[in-house]
Amino acid sequence: MIRTCKICHRNYEYSRKKGHQLSKCNSCKSNIRRYNIKHKIVEYLGGKCINCGYNKCLGALQAHYIKDKKFSMAGNHSRSWEIIKKELDKCILLCGNCHSEKHHNCKQYNC
Repeated sequence: MIRTCKICHRNYEYSRKKGHQLSKCNSCKSNIRRYNIKHKIVEYLGGKCINCGYNKCLGALQAHYIKDKKFSMAGNHSRSWEIIKKELDKCILLCGNCHSEKHHNCKQYNC
């Protein structure tokens, strides 16, 4: 059955057996899940950059590992929240600028 996504208005093949939703295509469903996980991650880590206090744009905030990581936070929206929280306990929240400066300083001073 062909359906129209209520978000992006593209037509998609609806198949209940494949887990499709009636109102959203899989791309939009994934984008919403990724956004919700990112929002939850940012809130869990304090909601703002610990270095400069930036909190305006969700996309500009990034998790920076301060301990060894088991997996990268990027692209792991399919993992359970409990697994993600264990990794987040090894992280601090930085804005994109502070995160770049942190990595530049580490490379410059071999830390």
